[in-house]
Amino acid sequence: MAPVIPGFDYRRVPVADGVSLNAAVAGSGSPLVLLHGFPQTHLMWRHVAADLAVDHTVICPDLRGYGASDKPAADADPAAYAKRTMAADIVALARALGHDRFALAGHDRGALVAFRAGLDHPAAITHLACLDVLPTLDMWDVLHGTTGAVGFHLYLMAQPPGLPERMISACPDDFFGHFLDLWTGDPRAIPADVRAAYLDACRTAVPSIVADYRASAGVDVDHDRADRDGGRRLTMPVTVVQQDWGAALGYDAAAVWRAWADDLEHASVGYGHFMAEEAPADIAKTLRELLAR
Repeated sequence: MAPVIPGFDYRRVPVADGVSLNAAVAGSGSPLVLLHGFPQTHLMWRHVAADLAVDHTVICPDLRGYGASDKPAADADPAAYAKRTMAADIVALARALGHDRFALAGHDRGALVAFRAGLDHPAAITHLACLDVLPTLDMWDVLHGTTGAVGFHLYLMAQPPGLPERMISACPDDFFGHFLDLWTGDPRAIPADVRAAYLDACRTAVPSIVADYRASAGVDVDHDRADRDGGRRLTMPVTVVQQDWGAALGYDAAAVWRAWADDLEHASVGYGHFMAEEAPADIAKTLRELLAR
């Protein structure tokens, strides 16, 4: 049996034609949706979700293409894994569970989905948190020279369909495990059973994970650029928490985010990338502070 978040009910919720999301739900009070990153599933929120479910309705889905959620083929629709499409999934999920308005927090890939939801669905998103990521357009802008090697996987999965999928499928545990090892500040934060669950989930989702990343080198850039050129901004209270990649890559992360958000709280922290697992009490406190704004 794969690990679950104790005390949460699990549901499969249709969100689009032929696509249902696996979601863990618990608690009562104002709704909060938590979106996971790569190479993870909704389980990354297990500690934070349990904390916040004391006084909020907490919804933790697997994104389309990940975990136990559906994984539509991307070959027939190049926008199948656009963050715009994935954000629409989340709005549909919340609405199906009875919430037309909700707070939204995302980590890594989930933060990109959350960012897009905030731009595309401002009437639905009351508060927005993004953990350890830059908006897609800005992410590509800051990767330069040899320092850009930190994002080698971005370039690999941006390639046309075929080669990336075959290369990753040849040694999926080595590939996905590399990031779990490299990006974890405290290895104890991801115990063996959770790590195994992440690897199992990724091993069976290589095409959809690659499609998610490929979209971020194409259609997602187009959407971000159109919004930046059109002056669209995030209008809800926004909190961003991230490692200080700006110091290493030579950019001002807070300034990048201020260009998108009118009401921004930005913090640089010393945790590893998987901060919701390494410092769950701090992240839960940060989200509660956001919800109070």
